[in-house]
Amino acid sequence: MTRKVPVFIDGEFKQSATEQWIDVTNPATQEVIAQAPVTTLAEMQEAVASAKKAFLTWKETPVSERARVMLRYQALLKEHHDEIAEILAGETGKTFDDAKGDVWRGIEVVEHAANIPSLLMGETVENVARGIDSYSYTQPLGVCAGITPFNFPAMIPLWMFPLAIACGNTFILKPSEQDPLTPTRLAELFVEAGAPKGVLQVIHGGKEQVDFLLDEPAVRAISFVGSVPVGQYIYRRGTENMKRVQAFAGAKNHCVIMPDANKSQVISNLVGASVGAAGQRCMAISVAVFVGAAREWIPEIAAELAKVKPGGWNDKGAAFGPLISPQAKQRVEQFISQGEKEGAELLVDGRNCEVEGFPDGNWVGPTMFGKVTTDMEIYKNEIFGPVLCTTEVNSLEEAIALVNANPYGNGTSIFTASGAAARKYQHEVEVGQVGINIPIPVPLPFFSFTGWKGSFFGDLHAYGKQGVRFYSETKTITARWFESDIADASGPNMTIHLQ
Repeated sequence: MTRKVPVFIDGEFKQSATEQWIDVTNPATQEVIAQAPVTTLAEMQEAVASAKKAFLTWKETPVSERARVMLRYQALLKEHHDEIAEILAGETGKTFDDAKGDVWRGIEVVEHAANIPSLLMGETVENVARGIDSYSYTQPLGVCAGITPFNFPAMIPLWMFPLAIACGNTFILKPSEQDPLTPTRLAELFVEAGAPKGVLQVIHGGKEQVDFLLDEPAVRAISFVGSVPVGQYIYRRGTENMKRVQAFAGAKNHCVIMPDANKSQVISNLVGASVGAAGQRCMAISVAVFVGAAREWIPEIAAELAKVKPGGWNDKGAAFGPLISPQAKQRVEQFISQGEKEGAELLVDGRNCEVEGFPDGNWVGPTMFGKVTTDMEIYKNEIFGPVLCTTEVNSLEEAIALVNANPYGNGTSIFTASGAAARKYQHEVEVGQVGINIPIPVPLPFFSFTGWKGSFFGDLHAYGKQGVRFYSETKTITARWFESDIADASGPNMTIHLQ
């Protein structure tokens, strides 16, 4: 019998009363491994009511107690790390190593949330005027919600609810309907860590459930990660409803290769960063910009890329797994065909990829284009597959201009031996996250994930100090006390005399 994914509402995992279910399939086999419910309106309303009620007591819980919940939670996540990764690999198709990385990056954010007492500290100035002091407190918002994508079903939920809850909020999570088993296990372990009833709710479904969260007056803030069109929709509808919104969207990340770079490092890093996770990550390198004589390395990179093989999650020789769905595979292959029609040079063709033992998998092999120009569709669109576009320029200035003209600004990197070139690039490039001789510059959680331009809609980013600010409000107090009101100290002598 196919497993029915439960909802988690008011502290209870239970089967939804819905009559609509969404198949969850293994991308390597098309086997239906579970069914996710389309959560009913009554169930969503119950989740909101529970979250509102829990907030009244959770916000008063001492911050040190909230931190201890996170400490217990990160310990449980570490204890069950490989188990979670195996669940994740089964529903996403990721290789086991990739799945473990997904889980671990989420654990790092929970560790960050365990530091919440110092992160919530306010500011104080004595004598802002004669006899008057000012100080600030950081207080929670209320009910918050998160809408997460299929490609990181452990890391991205863990970007959201642990920090929001540590700040004193309650949280409603709507994970991707394509891989709901991992978030369900995360919720189970959160309960085991001692999270009080109602602090976290988990609902499932599609657009109808998202719209409910966007329109529900009790939801104060929305966190989202996903595609550009959906990100724009969520930002517009959420802010129209007067909510605080952070919406992380798509990308077209460039890696600039200078001729003085370490060639072997460039080749190994570029191959992994472009096709790892089957290219299904918003920080993947999808455009390599070769400066000057560095263009001579393109054939060697293509040769190395062609050696990379996809495979099943437990195949230790596999570099990446299948795409998430047949529709995703079809979309990527259409882009490859489009690139050929547009005149790009197809150096490595990943279409018609076959993996032994998995004839029905959503396989696309590593793909690489040369001679790509900025007017081509394969350059303008986020392909979200194992496809690397390459282009050539004559100078660092041209490379910077090309990157800055792109509408996205999630991540970029430069490979060079020149400190001056690196300094110029990091200063002038209009991208939120920059790597120097590092291909995928995702910051650790004590910084924030800071995409720019069309890659992010909102004002405050995920995790780090900005994440705390997103999930909290600042209250500033200005106080004056009159010395004339000090009570007369005369009265019983309460002095303790030491013997």
